[in-house]
Amino acid sequence: MISALILAAEEETQNPLLPASYDIIWSTVCFVILLWLFGKYVLPAFKKIVAERSEKIEGGLENARAMQEEAQRSRDAYSKQLEAAAKEAAAIRTTAQGEGQQIIAEARDEAAATAAAIAARADGQIAAERDAAVGSLQRDVGDLALQLAGKILGESLTEDQRARATVDRFIAELEAAAAARESGA
Repeated sequence: MISALILAAEEETQNPLLPASYDIIWSTVCFVILLWLFGKYVLPAFKKIVAERSEKIEGGLENARAMQEEAQRSRDAYSKQLEAAAKEAAAIRTTAQGEGQQIIAEARDEAAATAAAIAARADGQIAAERDAAVGSLQRDVGDLALQLAGKILGESLTEDQRARATVDRFIAELEAAAAARESGA
């Protein structure tokens, strides 16, 4: 069959634009051989390289997705921790304010109790000093009254029990009259 084609091609007149028929046949044979070699050796190696690169790219994409998901989880966990810390700080502030107010109230109560105790001691001390002063004044007034009575009577009154009782009764009557005037006024 090939020889028939070659003979038919030689009988025709050759067109200057077309190559000779033997060139077409040998070119076709070489092309088929190269196509077969390319399909047998080059194409499988090329497919293998493309598959490896595809796997690497897909693996890289999966790793990137996994890392992105991990970053999102980390960000969410950080946000939750930040919110929890803010709530805890608010609770601590509230507790501290309450404790501060309680400490202030206790200090005020303690200061009021201390002031009341100091005032009570001062009142007691003032009352004791007043009673001592009144007693001292009563003795002095009694002595002066005895001296005055002695000068009025012209004789010296001795410090006997009766003179002392008379002076005390007189002072008590004066105090009663003064108290009656204050309550009546």
